[in-house]
Amino acid sequence: MTRQARQHWLIKSEPYKYPFEQLVRDGRTTWDGVRNFEARNNLRAMKKGEACLFYHSNEGKAVVGLARVSREAFPEPQAEGDWSAVEIEPVKALARPVTLDELRAHRVLARMMMLRRPRLSVVPVSDEELEAVLDLAKKRP
Repeated sequence: MTRQARQHWLIKSEPYKYPFEQLVRDGRTTWDGVRNFEARNNLRAMKKGEACLFYHSNEGKAVVGLARVSREAFPEPQAEGDWSAVEIEPVKALARPVTLDELRAHRVLARMMMLRRPRLSVVPVSDEELEAVLDLAKKRP
């Protein structure tokens, strides 16, 4: 039996609604409120332990932290209809935010699903993309 490779994700939140710093304070949270079928299906594909780049959308427009899935998809409690949620927990804040402009300018990251499908709030991230973002966060802009 072969073991399935781990997937990585990018999740978006508007910082005035739920910033990464709040996730750190809370220790974990239910990631809910997703109302797009493709993004919902991405939530349902998330497995416990998988990495999530935490992106501040609208204001800030940068990857600011690393989180992980702590509970796999379950029916969203307050939702009407077939919607799902996952639980995430913080891993660490990035040494510095990686901006949207940096993502667009990077040879690997310019192909990210987040840039090709900007309206989606939950998108897959490749191993190469995850490593590139984490490397950029260690360097001066």
